[in-house]
Amino acid sequence: MGIVFSPLGLVLVFTAAITPQWREGQARLGTSGLGSLLKPGVKSQRLGVKSVESLLLVRSDGLWESCLQVEQSELKQCWPVSGPYQRDPRVRLAQGLILTSLFLCGTGIVLACIGVRCWTDLPLRGVAATGGLLVVVAGLLSLTALGVYTHNLGQLGMTSPSHRTHPHRFPNLTLHPAGSLYFGWLGSCLQVMGGVALLFSFKQPRCLTFSCCTEMPVCSVCRSCLHMGNNRDIDMTQYDVSY
Repeated sequence: MGIVFSPLGLVLVFTAAITPQWREGQARLGTSGLGSLLKPGVKSQRLGVKSVESLLLVRSDGLWESCLQVEQSELKQCWPVSGPYQRDPRVRLAQGLILTSLFLCGTGIVLACIGVRCWTDLPLRGVAATGGLLVVVAGLLSLTALGVYTHNLGQLGMTSPSHRTHPHRFPNLTLHPAGSLYFGWLGSCLQVMGGVALLFSFKQPRCLTFSCCTEMPVCSVCRSCLHMGNNRDIDMTQYDVSY
């Protein structure tokens, strides 16, 4: 469970981090006002909407990229986050927490793979548990980043004075959570579950001790008599090994 859930959670959180759909907003925009958002020489005929009086504008923001798209058209433009949104301390906090989470989760998965040692009979329990602990911490950090971002989703980048001086640069959008947030929530929960499984699954084995087999070899793991089963008719013949 830990070996499967931890990498899957890492992939989902990484996917959420690099995609720009953390929040999304839509607004109706008249075709006459679209010219200010288009590059010079771009006409409405290229959008395939020459008979439409208004367009549906979709704005999406992520941690490192923002996009602007006209629905039902091929017009889409993306750019690195900038301005008040980039300088918002809550966005910077989310970026730092996500990057730290990805690093810790990757390190924890490497330690877990070394500790589990599927190619041997006995795992390295301490190493595997340490990897699980790192994965749990990574999941908690990403959950914190997602919680901070979601709680302040509508206010991110909206409190800077420079934003108030250009109130009509973009139409007012009603922002709501987008798909990348859901990927992040799912991946973070899988990280926590996988880390907990690794942390508590490798307990010290309990070997049964039999008073009738005091002459049998001692288990090197738990220092007790090897479990020979319930069969009492076991051949107890001793062999002398000469070197």
